[in-house]
Amino acid sequence: MSQGVEFNRLMLDMRAMQMDAMSMPKAAAAPEVGSSSFADMLGQAVNKVNDTQQASSQLASAFEIGKSGVDLTDVMIASQKATVSFQALTQVRNKLVQAYQDIMQMPV
Repeated sequence: MSQGVEFNRLMLDMRAMQMDAMSMPKAAAAPEVGSSSFADMLGQAVNKVNDTQQASSQLASAFEIGKSGVDLTDVMIASQKATVSFQALTQVRNKLVQAYQDIMQMPV
């Protein structure tokens, strides 16, 4: 049950980051000291995906060595959660690359 709660928390964090990005002013202004930039937010997202993958790997290793209290369903849920978060990050990367290419192809 805790895996479902963690997944819900991950989704809530992603939605909160989306809302933060959408609420930022559209004007190109210098970033304020202490405010998070897009690079910081992207770095945090990458770190969260990395943490999810590491937790999945540790849980799988604990199951493989026969550690008590580790259930196969928990291992599979953690594995799928890591896979989904990585796929989502890959899609974000693809959209960023596509947006960059579109901007570079704009006539001046």
